[in-house]
Amino acid sequence: MSLISTLAKAAAGTLLAASMMMSTAIPAAAQEYTKDNPLKVALVLHGTLGDKSFFDDAAEGMKTAEAELPVTVKIIELGYDRSKWQAGLADAADSGYDVIIAGTFDMTGYIAELSPEYPDVKFIDFDDSPDYSACECKNVLGVQYTTAAAGYLAGFAAAKISKSATLGTIIGMEFPTVTDFKTGFDQGAKAANPSINILNAVAGSFNDPAKGKEIALAQINQGADVVFPIAGGTGIGSLQAVKDSGKLAVGVDSDQATIFAASDPAQADVIFTSVLKKVGHSLYLALGQTIEGTAPYGSRQLLGIKDGAVGIAKNAWYEKLVPADVRAEVDALEAKIVAGEIEVATDMK
Repeated sequence: MSLISTLAKAAAGTLLAASMMMSTAIPAAAQEYTKDNPLKVALVLHGTLGDKSFFDDAAEGMKTAEAELPVTVKIIELGYDRSKWQAGLADAADSGYDVIIAGTFDMTGYIAELSPEYPDVKFIDFDDSPDYSACECKNVLGVQYTTAAAGYLAGFAAAKISKSATLGTIIGMEFPTVTDFKTGFDQGAKAANPSINILNAVAGSFNDPAKGKEIALAQINQGADVVFPIAGGTGIGSLQAVKDSGKLAVGVDSDQATIFAASDPAQADVIFTSVLKKVGHSLYLALGQTIEGTAPYGSRQLLGIKDGAVGIAKNAWYEKLVPADVRAEVDALEAKIVAGEIEVATDMK
């Protein structure tokens, strides 16, 4: 059995079929990698670890990759000073790595500009993708996620368990990769309760917990008893506000209840589910495909529920806080989405 077959069998769903979605995909040249001759990888973060969501999940994927694949990984934290991001990415490309991983719209322009200068280096652009018609990006793999369907499931459950029939959503910035969560969440909430009231706010930042807390408290004061922050580190403050107010929250990107369970169990206890963008898992599989020589560099992967790349956390908190009949409805909706019987509108094209 090949390496990628083994990975796909172990995963909730395979990303391989989705990776071949574009006929112009250029597979990476196969090369023998072993623990003695590993694939050298750098994960370049335009921020820092500790957000308990997006970047931390990417780092977890790297830990899994190092444990199970013939790779070595260096995590480079560039911080939040934008003036250092382009130079930091260039430094990584100069440092002898086989694969450079960076992500989101903030880094895509730098990747598109830099990649032609380093044709022997492969770049993985997660949660975004360059415009392949406008750049020489044959060595760039774009990995994006349709989170709307997973957001739909969380929104449906949130509306069902809300006692005030008022929900709050907080987004960091208005970009499709962020708003897609809310687009699906709103649809699901309205499917559960057409008269649901959904409050919305834009924080304007992904690393301002104080701002996130302020916004969440304002929404709670307006009657919201479930808050969904889609705002990275800013959302950590929102979750604190929910905890302090005795309300409920939906986590984002990672299974945030599980993450908080050891350090702040009271925080975990108010997060009844999380909308999962399985960044770490998708990067792990992309590295496996790179080793196998089947990764479609020069194209974009657009991954969703049926690919095992997004979903909602169905953990102990979900089972405790969401009634069994609602959980059964959510499972039925998920099956219909996978089967194509329910089409969830998405901001991702």
